[in-house]
Amino acid sequence: MFPQTQMLHFILLPHLTQGHMIPMIDMAKLLAQHGVTVTIITTPLNATRNKPIIDRAIESGLHIQLRQVQFPCTDVGLPEGCETLNALPSKDMYKNLLTGIRMLQKPVEQILAELNPRPSCIISDKYFAWTNQTARGLQIPRLVFDGTSCFSLSCTHNIITSKVYESVPEMEPFVVPGLPDMIEITRAQLPNAVNIDPTNTMDIRKECREAELEAFGVIVNTFEELEPAYVREVRKVKGERVWCIGPVSLTNQDNLDKAARGNKASIDESQCLKWLDSWKPSSVVYVCLGSLSRSPSAQLIELGLGLEASNQPFIWTIRGGDKLEELEKWILEEKFEDRVRGRGLLIRGWAPQLLILSHPAIGGFLTHCGWNSTLEGICASLPMITWPLFAEQFYNEKFIVQVLKIGVSLGAEFVVNWAEEEKFGVVMKKEEFKTAIDLLMEDGEAGQERRKRAKELGEMAKKAIEGSSNLNMKLLIQDVMQEVMGKLI
Repeated sequence: MFPQTQMLHFILLPHLTQGHMIPMIDMAKLLAQHGVTVTIITTPLNATRNKPIIDRAIESGLHIQLRQVQFPCTDVGLPEGCETLNALPSKDMYKNLLTGIRMLQKPVEQILAELNPRPSCIISDKYFAWTNQTARGLQIPRLVFDGTSCFSLSCTHNIITSKVYESVPEMEPFVVPGLPDMIEITRAQLPNAVNIDPTNTMDIRKECREAELEAFGVIVNTFEELEPAYVREVRKVKGERVWCIGPVSLTNQDNLDKAARGNKASIDESQCLKWLDSWKPSSVVYVCLGSLSRSPSAQLIELGLGLEASNQPFIWTIRGGDKLEELEKWILEEKFEDRVRGRGLLIRGWAPQLLILSHPAIGGFLTHCGWNSTLEGICASLPMITWPLFAEQFYNEKFIVQVLKIGVSLGAEFVVNWAEEEKFGVVMKKEEFKTAIDLLMEDGEAGQERRKRAKELGEMAKKAIEGSSNLNMKLLIQDVMQEVMGKLI
């Protein structure tokens, strides 16, 4: 296929959460399609969860292997088997998880010493700052994989360096300085990684930012045509070695790949497709709040009532398991599923999101604005209802609504800290959900313009994965090859 790349061996180290793991596995497939050997190193639980999609890639002839490294749960004060972000008992234990990641350096280096062919480079999540040192020891480059957009990276950098947020009240909007577009945000909407209130992980986050600046380069899951001005902004800060290779989710073209991606789905994919087949094109609203969402039952009841009041067909993914006893009790006692039977499908647990979004019956996406979901919505040519909750999701909302102009905002005013959702209670009422759904699905001029723009962006994304992003992937491999060969001479 690419004889000159067959000597290359890329090592991938994803963060221990599905939102970071999934795009890294997609990227592994893209690299392997270019003839590179890829080894993904992760913990046993994460390996088991993602093995089916990797096995399918291997069966198709791609040179990908999965190696496991034991996670020191009990050594860092975590329960046995707690090796993912969404398994943490509380937000306060996030530092324990990051400390555990720091302790993976020696066992990972032992794995690297055994690999054949010898590693050519390490691509790691930003939270694996120690991989800079490991790469130096092996005399190979370390690249950072950033699972967000160039817009978000620009916002974070400009807000941190200007410290503009330090002198404004919590709820007062301020303009993010130095951006190509005028974007306003409040301190209450900033991610914990930026905000003035230091968390117990600030020292680790600072270390990761410094390590990222020292890395050989940065890989971003975006495409140049989506945000050209912001790609330029990021390159001003991080140098020319910024490779936009997305949307990586488009490597999954087969329905079985779409269904297996991320985790075993809680619904049979054929049942899901059969339900969708019964609806007209662009008529169904898909609702999913991400793999980390722990919205309390009272809030989800409001969402359910809003979906019912909209009279729109919908698929609603409910995550939270045994923490949602109150919601399940309400669904049962109020006969909610009977009331929406025929036009509402509830999926409890993991949904085959790519499969659902790519179905022609889907006409809108109510999303938490995680970057993976945002990009997947863009690829599916869907207008979106934005309900950011935490992390960089408020940046993504601004990008969807104000820059791309394909979204309707629910009007969230502040971060609802992950794993602290119960403290916040109900922040959105059923009327707000109904109004947003009506706006998104309406057939007036504004709705038509959003759909037209979303369609154009979806087509642009599909062209990019064969065009600019494919070229960037080739340049990335070429840059690594030149760096490695230069060290060998």
